[in-house]
Amino acid sequence: MTALGILLTMAAGVGLMLTRRLPTAFALVLLAVAIALIAGAPLTGEEESVVGTVVQEGAPLLAATMVAILLGSWLGTLMSEAGIAATLVRKIVEFGGERPSAVAVGIFLVAILCGSITGSAPAAMLAGVVGIPAMIAVGVAPTVAAGTVLVGIAAGLPLELINWQFLSDAIGVPVSTIRHFQLRLFPIALVGGLVYILVEMRRTGVRHTWAVRVGPGGRGAGGRRERAAERRRRRGDAPWYALATPLVPIVLALGLEVPIVPSLLAGVVFALVTAVPWREMTSTALRTLYRAFDVAAPPIVLFIAIGMLLAAVNLPGAVEALGPVVVAVSPGNAVLFVLVFALLAPLSLYRGPMNIFGLGAGVAGVLVAGGIYPAPAVVGLMASYGQVLGVSDPTSTQTVWSSQYAGVRPERSMMSTLPYTWVIAAAGLCLTAYLYLL
Repeated sequence: MTALGILLTMAAGVGLMLTRRLPTAFALVLLAVAIALIAGAPLTGEEESVVGTVVQEGAPLLAATMVAILLGSWLGTLMSEAGIAATLVRKIVEFGGERPSAVAVGIFLVAILCGSITGSAPAAMLAGVVGIPAMIAVGVAPTVAAGTVLVGIAAGLPLELINWQFLSDAIGVPVSTIRHFQLRLFPIALVGGLVYILVEMRRTGVRHTWAVRVGPGGRGAGGRRERAAERRRRRGDAPWYALATPLVPIVLALGLEVPIVPSLLAGVVFALVTAVPWREMTSTALRTLYRAFDVAAPPIVLFIAIGMLLAAVNLPGAVEALGPVVVAVSPGNAVLFVLVFALLAPLSLYRGPMNIFGLGAGVAGVLVAGGIYPAPAVVGLMASYGQVLGVSDPTSTQTVWSSQYAGVRPERSMMSTLPYTWVIAAAGLCLTAYLYLL
């Protein structure tokens, strides 16, 4: 009965998130408390209690991820303020000339760099504020222009240090384990993104136009970003050596195995030194840091809630109740693992139960705590689903922003990209089975 109660509670939580009756973070906190109570945890006390374990210990459980989010947001804000991202995009457009495929592939590569620094809407804005109008102007269909930015961000996700830290904290494995899988997933996401661009451009054809349709003053944040980009254009391009900023934390973390927080800090320092005049350095650093708090606040709130959910599903009562159920429904061999979880990939959409930034974190916690699969296999499962979630989910902020900025509905972006991201996820699951289950 305990397992049934927890499952019904999870289903109710999914319903609240899908219908948007409650914000995801609020729904996850309520879920965490409800699961803990159903699992028999006392309300108060130092050991295995709702207040002491779920709330007190769960809230800061992903603290390292939260710090990484803030630093990544700071670096992304600096890249926007100093015109680094816009300069990268303009150089690509100048190089591509009137060749739509060359411009789209170039924007795709810039989006990979932006996605490796920060995720969600900020990454889409860094690559898309200039990139989406440029693609549409040379004839790329608006749906494909938005999708190009999205698949680029997702291809950068395996290199995103924030994502590494989150998976490490959430699943309880060393960063080296995350690095091992993500570096092998990156070529799959890269090839999948290129296939999307080339196939969809051939399918939709070239449509010459001049600009994205934007209302007076722009669409909210998009309009503000456009005006900021125009001010940067008047100031001129960022120095050529500052364009290496996105590579600094990646090289440090991948090549030299420097920890994630120092790697991101090094990127911030490099951007300040190379792209900001000496007299403005202090004021720019402080101003962009304050702006980064605004950008980082929503995901930090979400990760506080996810930490509570992870603490709840890892309580002994929850593990004991859910373990037999999860064992019964989980595929028992590598082939079935790939087939079943590939079919379930769309459950990561619309804040569904396999969304790692929602209830999927609880599912991952149960899979690990119950010993259903090796922890690295759970990393592979969730990272593969992240390719679907990061591109095709019409409720995610990067999909909404990119689609609306290009003048199309998020659902159209989902229909355009889902066949490709689904295949990428299935390939990631094959990689997971090969590495950890055979």
